[in-house]
Amino acid sequence: MEKLKVRINGKELYIDKGTPLGEVFRLAGIEGAIGGKAGSRLIDLMTPVREELEITPIFKEDPESLEIMRHTLSHIMAEALKEIYGYDRVHLGVGPTTEEGFYYDVEIEGVSLSSEDLPKIEEKMREIINKNYPIFRKELSREEAIKLFEELKEKYKIDIINRIDENDTISVYGQNGFIDLCRGPHVPSTGMVGEFKLTHVAGAYWMGDSSKPMLQRIYGIAFWDKKELEERLRFYEEAKKRDHRRLGKELELFLIEDEVGAGLVLWLPKGAILRKTLEDFWKEEHVKRGYQLVYTPHVGNAKLWQTSGHLDYYRPNMFSPMEVEHEEYFVKPMNCPFHVAIYKSKVRSYRELPLKLAELGTVYRYEMSGVLHGLMRVRGFTQDDAHIICTPEQVEEVIHETLDFAIWMLRSFGFEDFKVYISTRPADAIGSEEQWQLAEGSLKKAVEKVGLEYEIDEGGGAFYGPKIDVKIRDAIGRLWQCSTIQFDFNLPERFNMEYVGPDNRRHRPYMIHRAIFGSIERFVGVLLEHYAGLLPLWLAPVQVRVLPVSSEKHLEYARHVEEFLKDRGLRVELDARDERLGARIRDAELQKVPYVAVVGEREAKEGKVSVRSKKEGDLGSISLEEFASLLEQKVRNRE
Repeated sequence: MEKLKVRINGKELYIDKGTPLGEVFRLAGIEGAIGGKAGSRLIDLMTPVREELEITPIFKEDPESLEIMRHTLSHIMAEALKEIYGYDRVHLGVGPTTEEGFYYDVEIEGVSLSSEDLPKIEEKMREIINKNYPIFRKELSREEAIKLFEELKEKYKIDIINRIDENDTISVYGQNGFIDLCRGPHVPSTGMVGEFKLTHVAGAYWMGDSSKPMLQRIYGIAFWDKKELEERLRFYEEAKKRDHRRLGKELELFLIEDEVGAGLVLWLPKGAILRKTLEDFWKEEHVKRGYQLVYTPHVGNAKLWQTSGHLDYYRPNMFSPMEVEHEEYFVKPMNCPFHVAIYKSKVRSYRELPLKLAELGTVYRYEMSGVLHGLMRVRGFTQDDAHIICTPEQVEEVIHETLDFAIWMLRSFGFEDFKVYISTRPADAIGSEEQWQLAEGSLKKAVEKVGLEYEIDEGGGAFYGPKIDVKIRDAIGRLWQCSTIQFDFNLPERFNMEYVGPDNRRHRPYMIHRAIFGSIERFVGVLLEHYAGLLPLWLAPVQVRVLPVSSEKHLEYARHVEEFLKDRGLRVELDARDERLGARIRDAELQKVPYVAVVGEREAKEGKVSVRSKKEGDLGSISLEEFASLLEQKVRNRE
């Protein structure tokens, strides 16, 4: 028998080739491990060791143990589904782990699952767990695997087998008569899993392809500790309350209607006011910092997209072309080529640089229907785009100024906790070594100058340049991708961009793509979830609702209050419906209106308003002038 040398926790051990990892650990005197880690690869105790490896044992206390346990739970759920609905009627897709749990994509003949079915599936899973079935692993040839899954009528598994590289090992796992195609890893028996809860059911196209069947995806979460599971469930309940899709409908901000088109947003009047407030602030701050605002078309000639490379590299994400006078035009997926055309409209001198072109440009991208999600993932959205063209000598200062501006803007909306990532040169990079070194160095220096920590995503940059990504943490701890600062060594070459230097010769400029919000749509979604719909006063579509105690007796003074506040630039709504005052106050609270001004006989005589704040409660009776000044100050300071 061939011997292998393995290292475990720094100690060398000689084993027979093909010894299961569990036996290797036993020989090494290690007890209680549920798996191992070789490099970045997790392996379970059933997996034979066939090469020299350095293996780190994984114990229940290690974060990696969760992936092993969660993967097993996905298989237990698959077995439960087959036992409930029939082995011949349930066809399995894929069942990977997620950041907090697991899911399985399945097709169940004649059955459409809903959340009401989840307790029944959970109960069957617990039966399987309580019986503590041993889990086995077996390796098969390609022919054996296809024959097995043909007998099991698992068409999706056969599809996966046909995609597996010829040199890769094909393995199956099973328990209690259930068998599944899987690489692993798994715990040794069904009773060794932790606490779990099935959360929801969604749809998912097989292999993410809309031309293929729609499967049912069942999600679950899992942790070793019951308390941690319960905390996560409470988090989900809080996230559900903050769901921007529900808030958008309740607060009458936006609609997405199938008859209009999936992923296309209709902004309602209140949503339009919110959007206008965002856009006005964005434009004012950009003009202050030397950006030049531009507007570009929604469509462009195919020749433009050919030159930019989008037709070669981005065509699946572009909508179908239209023919105009025998030429093809495409709806724009990006604003970049138009900004390049503006730059190239005349000869540029180094004295004009850096040139900062900014646009709230609406773009359209074909996204699979399965990934569309409210405002967060749409097919038509407005990017807060800017392109900065500069000389090599200006790069460092430009990047620092751009990042500093982005962080200042995000802080203006109440965000203070940031995660910054710098993505560096990938294997397929274009551009010179000198360009990449200058660009990457400027990104790192900029982050350090603004006082933020960062992580390096080694080799994670686009082929055309490195970038900074800024994620913001919301009120319940979730991270959202927002700002991006991206170098582009590609478009300046493709479009032959130049500037005349002090030596009176032509030079190639550096070009930087930059977005702060990412998109207006997504940023509004993040704001709604961060603030649970109760937006800061300066952003609220309706800042004050005026309520007369009696719609007949006090309407005249209520209208005076409304007009007085409007004349001070505040957004005011008068609610004089023939409803009880308490009901109207309750409605204002449900609509997340920051302030309610109640007016009756006493207020009319004294020129006052009785103020209720959504956040601070009853503020008592104050003069109309004092109330207006208070609101003006809060809006001015963006409190």
